[in-house]
Amino acid sequence: MTRPGSPLVTGDDLLVLHALRCMGFVSLARVAEATGLPGPEVESELIDLAVAGLATRVGGDFGGWGLTETGRAADAERIADELDAAGTRTVVAAAYEGFLTLNPELLDLCGAWQLRSAGGVATINDHDDPAYDARVLDRLTDLDRRAEVACADLSAAMLRFRRYRVRLAGALARARSGALDFVTDSTASYHAVWFQLHEDLLATLGLQR
Repeated sequence: MTRPGSPLVTGDDLLVLHALRCMGFVSLARVAEATGLPGPEVESELIDLAVAGLATRVGGDFGGWGLTETGRAADAERIADELDAAGTRTVVAAAYEGFLTLNPELLDLCGAWQLRSAGGVATINDHDDPAYDARVLDRLTDLDRRAEVACADLSAAMLRFRRYRVRLAGALARARSGALDFVTDSTASYHAVWFQLHEDLLATLGLQR
């Protein structure tokens, strides 16, 4: 239910608006990847949101789409209404606790992927040791199996969370197949998707980082 005087945001509008809230200023392509919606559909939604004063586009090499303050407020309201209507706050909160349990381990793995010890000194991991990278990927795969439980609970509670499981699994599969930037360096990396999921959980539950 949208309160009087608030912009009406429903369906794919909400998916696109909420993606912007969780990701910040991003390209149209990144919004499409995050939501799973076709690019032309995302572009249409973004234009409609901009006309409504909820989103804005910044040009230039580092530009993209982002929320206005009105858009941020509208998203917070609509997401709160969605959670109340679903009646799944307890499930989402429990899944968030599971996420928090895994989060320090994920951050440690990302650190191990980016830096490695050479003679007791931390150096940039140039990925010239396949055995080392394989060990980190094996640990990430194990963490991903455990994260799947929280993702399954979230997906059952609210359909829009299903996309995260697809994206996390896809990033891990690409990393294991040799696309090493899909661990931490790509905008679609495991770490990037994990970070967005963290932001989404905070936003959904109305919590501060």
